[in-house]
Amino acid sequence: MPLDAIAETLQAGFSRVTLTDTLKFDCGEDGVIVLADGQVIRTDRDADCTIRISSANLDKLIRGKLNPMTAFAMGKIKISGDMSVAMKLGQLLKG
Repeated sequence: MPLDAIAETLQAGFSRVTLTDTLKFDCGEDGVIVLADGQVIRTDRDADCTIRISSANLDKLIRGKLNPMTAFAMGKIKISGDMSVAMKLGQLLKG
């Protein structure tokens, strides 16, 4: 799934949860997705928490095909910044 489609899926999650912090998915050369102020932004900016993940693994994560704890333990996800913000991701992805 391209990052634009992933961004649309994440935007739909904002109807279920309020995220007051900023969260950035850094997918390297594929680009970034930043969740901030109730919006999904495709331009890079500073965030309270940054999750470094490949776009393929981000796709699996949002489709429920990749367990975030397992991915973190295996090094498929790297988190920097406020870890509590990353923990809120589960609420956003619940469908």
